[in-house]
Amino acid sequence: MFTDNVKMRSSVPFSSLMVWAVFFFLLPFGSGCSSKTPQYPEDHARFERIVEAIEGLRGAYQEKDSEALRELMLPLEGLERLQLDMKKDFSTYADIGLEFTIERMAIKGGRATVNIRWEGEWKQEARDAGITRQGHGVLIWSGRQVILLADVDGDLPFGMATRESES
Repeated sequence: MFTDNVKMRSSVPFSSLMVWAVFFFLLPFGSGCSSKTPQYPEDHARFERIVEAIEGLRGAYQEKDSEALRELMLPLEGLERLQLDMKKDFSTYADIGLEFTIERMAIKGGRATVNIRWEGEWKQEARDAGITRQGHGVLIWSGRQVILLADVDGDLPFGMATRESES
């Protein structure tokens, strides 16, 4: 009888202690997950501005808005060629459909390097079958508050008319 009594006394406090230990251990994790506020609000806001700039670039190209494109780019010589290629696309194709998917973004200092995957369709006439292409490219953005395109690399959708005329 003495041994049974000891077992009951030792098992009850042990299980009770385990419940409280687990509760206090998990309490910080549970309260941290429920917060909707970003841990680094300035970095989060900059990330959102970069995503908006990428969407602005895609939308302006798709809508053939040369002025909006110019406003998204730094006035650099390398980007002038890109703008000329885009204008050639605008005059060649009646309809442009384009989708971007951000695969990776690396932000260091005032620069953001964004790897994108794209898929697009270019039609010379609305009832035309058109051409469909896809690829990967890099958009390099500059700025912290005002985000502007500083450079491009890789296989980007801009300049499809030039590519098709060369092939």
